[in-house]
Amino acid sequence: MFNTISVIGLGYIGLPTAAAFASRQKTVIGVDINAHAVEIINRGEIHIVEPDLDSVVKTAVEQGHLRAVTRPEPADAFLIAVPTPFKDDHQPDLSWVKAAAESIAPVLKKGDLVILESTSPVGATEQMAEWLAMARSDLTFPQHEGSKADIHIAYCPERVLPGKVMVELFKNDRVIGGMTPLCSQKACDLYNIFLEGECVVTNSRTAEMCKLTENSFRDVNIAFANELSLICADQGISVWELIALANRHPRVNILQPGPGVGGHCIAVDPWFIVAQNPVQARLIRTAREVNDSKPHWVLEQVKKKLAECLVASDKRASELKIACFGLAFKPDIDDLRESPAMHVASMIADWHQGTTQLVEPNIQQLPHGMPERSVLVTQQEALQQADVLVMLVDHRQFKTIDAASLKSRWLVDTKGIWR
Repeated sequence: MFNTISVIGLGYIGLPTAAAFASRQKTVIGVDINAHAVEIINRGEIHIVEPDLDSVVKTAVEQGHLRAVTRPEPADAFLIAVPTPFKDDHQPDLSWVKAAAESIAPVLKKGDLVILESTSPVGATEQMAEWLAMARSDLTFPQHEGSKADIHIAYCPERVLPGKVMVELFKNDRVIGGMTPLCSQKACDLYNIFLEGECVVTNSRTAEMCKLTENSFRDVNIAFANELSLICADQGISVWELIALANRHPRVNILQPGPGVGGHCIAVDPWFIVAQNPVQARLIRTAREVNDSKPHWVLEQVKKKLAECLVASDKRASELKIACFGLAFKPDIDDLRESPAMHVASMIADWHQGTTQLVEPNIQQLPHGMPERSVLVTQQEALQQADVLVMLVDHRQFKTIDAASLKSRWLVDTKGIWR
């Protein structure tokens, strides 16, 4: 049924998804507007960091099952996996989804399946269907013809953990939200090509809300931990010890605090709910505000430590070096999207008169726009040269640092691994 599958957007979700279908000997056409990424993939290499993805892509390209292009080509199924950020006022920005829909519209044919995978506000799948219908008046769509439509449309959000995508992509259940029961069935048939988990069927609006709910639930729980860390700091209590003690209760499982919340999902998705339900979503909004404010609190702790260091040393502020350990939004990946560690590091470099050293073992160069006084260094250089050390992301390399050797240093540890 699905001889050729096209994936629009070859990022952290799109490329693994394309590789998953290709690993089952399906012909997969990956589409991305980034010509450099397309070139890299066509060499059998990858442009992102994700364990085990490189070998799957290499094999798929060498065997002729996967190739990348910059413009859509005809296929039997199209999966849209492009970014869905929010605007400055926290309103959803669906411009990438619209552009993707309009790009595939010219190559659609009767019987094709279109699936939106991008995390989206409720109603986005129906909106995408309308954009497609406007572009192809010669075809019929589910919102007008139901199951008799020429084009089948569904929503199916990813629910994988960066760093474990090539495991969870296959094993996790998928929520399938078709615009009609037939759309859902065709989407299930598609994912069952590689899926070991279960396809759980609902409608498109419920599937969209399910993805937002999952990430909002996690955001609220993280906000509790982050708020607790602020309270403990004021009370002179170790939040790490407190949480460990509280979690010995059989029905308590408090998460670990950090410098904030990052990534394209948890830091963004709750705002989609708030934008559409501004009166009702009080707890979800508050959790977002708590987590969004945490980087600013970390900056204040760094300022305090630098002031203490100034008093204890004979150096000027411009001579002191601050080292930030970690820039990614979570451990052991290279993904900097919505990273609170990046936010903290950037604010420190903007404020500090001296050099801000940045240690991120998963990237080769700093992203464009970082302050001039920031510099990417190795872990060893930071430990040898920096006066104030700031732990932001608990990468596995950082966990091997002997905490006892740091006792005489000025530390801000947002992850509790140097305590």
